Amino acid sequence: MSLSRRRSALYARIPGGADGRRMLWIALINKAGTGLWMGAAALYFTLVTGLSVAEVGLLLGVSGAVGIAGAPLAGHLADRFPVTRIIIGAQLQQAVALLALLTTDNFALLLLYSAVNSLADRGANVLTKLYAARIAGPERTTYQAVQRTVSNAGWALGGLAGALALAVGTTHAYQALLIGNVVSFLVAAALTLRCAEPPSPSRLVADSSATAPAVPPSNPWRDRSYLLFTVTEAALFLDDAVLQVGIPLWIVHATDAPHGLAPLLMVLNCVLVVCCQVPLSRFGSTPERARALLVPLAACFVVGCAALTASTLGGTWLAVAALTLAAVALTFAEILHAIASWELSIALAPDDAQGAYLGVHGLSSSAQRSGGPLLVTAVIAAGPLAWPVLGAGVIVTVAAQSRLVRKRLIRQSPATDRAATDQAAAGDPVAGDTPAPRTT
Repeated sequence: MSLSRRRSALYARIPGGADGRRMLWIALINKAGTGLWMGAAALYFTLVTGLSVAEVGLLLGVSGAVGIAGAPLAGHLADRFPVTRIIIGAQLQQAVALLALLTTDNFALLLLYSAVNSLADRGANVLTKLYAARIAGPERTTYQAVQRTVSNAGWALGGLAGALALAVGTTHAYQALLIGNVVSFLVAAALTLRCAEPPSPSRLVADSSATAPAVPPSNPWRDRSYLLFTVTEAALFLDDAVLQVGIPLWIVHATDAPHGLAPLLMVLNCVLVVCCQVPLSRFGSTPERARALLVPLAACFVVGCAALTASTLGGTWLAVAALTLAAVALTFAEILHAIASWELSIALAPDDAQGAYLGVHGLSSSAQRSGGPLLVTAVIAAGPLAWPVLGAGVIVTVAAQSRLVRKRLIRQSPATDRAATDQAAAGDPVAGDTPAPRTT
């Protein structure tokens, strides 16, 4: 088979058409730029702007807390305005905020610019997820898996290039990494301009109800079951904190493993995500199948926690083997959760407020980024037996979420059947031609 035919065959397997493929390039460029900067951010604030370690911690913590508001704000706007334009706005906001960091070494201004960047970053994550759901339709789970694979590849490429630049260690090298991230956002914004605006379920619902009495859209803040789902999601995102914060600190403070194992395990994590995310996505193609993934997810997390406890039993080789097993198990927990979380967060959201609901769901990952490291460091301080306790907590959370999702799906099914019956009785000529924005 010729190279052009292979490329055409590969493109045909990617949902979303030309815009879907273009968004994958945007994700690759965006994450490569972010990978350049994120590994150097703390060092830049310390070595270039002259902040103390305490000031750097405060800056990163406060800006991250401000960023939590970005997810619901972006989701709210996406139900009312074209999502591509909001994505471009977020990309440009990040570019300007990062570029502004080069203009000052004043702590207050650095904190302001970092908070503005964090706000746009959290919002952009929700907007990208929403665009993927709308452009890929029923194949959204497959598309999200491809996009996550591409994003991890971008992170790896950016991180590698950033490591080479950090080896130089000069002020200009740090500034070059920051400018590289700015350029990535500008290129991504230019490419996003070429993307077509996908149909918005919320605006379609509003248009179809134009002649009917005005009914306020669904409000996620008054939807108790969706809020509880979001709370359980925050706990299931803990694999991220364990992998990025817990394992490196555990290696240094509690095991006989060499310190150089930590970055190698991060590389292993990226490789596994790139290789396994897409093949495993077929197991979460419907809400019911996504719910079924919660059991193996919990099993992987428990195995990872048990391996971390075993890594302290003595000996370098045992520690290395146990830590490697922990990284592999927690990575598969991460992969399975990404699939289940992606499908369920969309499937449980009503069509008339899809963006607002995804914005609320985005709070779960933002909350984990703020509170996860604190919880993980507390587990490390408590000692080896605290890891199984954390695993037990995840089992309880999974059981609660599984029951919650099952009840909500049962409750949604009659409502979906009634809507289809009413639409057929009304003789809607396009009912059979329009793909449903939610697959159950």
